[in-house]
Amino acid sequence: MRVAMYHKGMDIKIEELPVPKIGPGEMLVKVLAGGICGSDVLQWYRDKTAPRVLGHEISAEIVELGQEVDRWKKGDRVFVAHHIPCNTCHYCLKGYHTACETLHTTNYDPGGFAEYLRVPALNVDRGVFLLPDEVSDDEGTFVEPLGCVIRGQRLVHLQPGQSVLVLGAGISGLLHLLLARAAGAGRLMATDINEYRLQAAERVGADAVTHARSDIPAWVRQENGGRPADLVVVCTGALSAFEQALKSVDRGGTVLCFATTEPGEYVQVPMNEFWRNEIKLMPSYGCAPLDAFAAIELLRSRRVPVEQLITHRLSLDEADLGFKLVAEAKESIKVILYPHMAAGRNR
Repeated sequence: MRVAMYHKGMDIKIEELPVPKIGPGEMLVKVLAGGICGSDVLQWYRDKTAPRVLGHEISAEIVELGQEVDRWKKGDRVFVAHHIPCNTCHYCLKGYHTACETLHTTNYDPGGFAEYLRVPALNVDRGVFLLPDEVSDDEGTFVEPLGCVIRGQRLVHLQPGQSVLVLGAGISGLLHLLLARAAGAGRLMATDINEYRLQAAERVGADAVTHARSDIPAWVRQENGGRPADLVVVCTGALSAFEQALKSVDRGGTVLCFATTEPGEYVQVPMNEFWRNEIKLMPSYGCAPLDAFAAIELLRSRRVPVEQLITHRLSLDEADLGFKLVAEAKESIKVILYPHMAAGRNR
């Protein structure tokens, strides 16, 4: 089978690997579509494990079932989670599923940017989700990224009517805007350094947008009735965005660190000010099974209309172009690869 192999330095090569053999409790799935995540192009994050087949935002079809797998049948369309929690450890029992060691060490074989992949037994047991007929293959690639956004907003307890500032209008930022709007948030504001993405933010419902290099704290007050934002969501790894967030959040508000800085970078927090005003900092990583279930339902009901975010549909042979589009972050939002599509067939 063909795979898109990630090598160091953003070098993507189409290579041949054997179709994985499955064992008891496992399944083999045909990858129908796979989205390129922003984390897939973070070299500091991915180069340490290269070469490898990336891809975890997939919709797939079950083509083979191992012994003792009786909950599924061949032909089922599914979303398959690559990282899954154990559901029994100290962290899972406290609700911190994404801090679970099992979640950080599980994956499927070899990765989503392949024609087929093997789903290990543990993932089959708690990481396979049926895609309803109302959810297309393309929409299925949003289950994981939308699930991550759902988890983030669930952790900060977003309330109807609250003002929201999103720093970074890439795919994560736009999903935060869509979900916040669906949740009944009040004023929605967004920033980015790219005019194309600012226009996208307006299309999905942002009430106000501006360039990220402007005076963001002053702009937020101007756009939000003289007050900072109740919730500030950082969706870019730029250190300046974290600094802007700390200056743009209202008393009693929350800064959701949805993105992270590069390793070794530190954000200086005005602790006395945050203490006096009960301002909260909340990081959020990944999603749990509950969030994937919620994402599928939101997609099924069209509460979060994600089709508008797809800008490029490419074959596996064009994986290098897809990675380049996501890494450059210019005129692209959601880039999807189709392992079984002929090159250049559908852009």
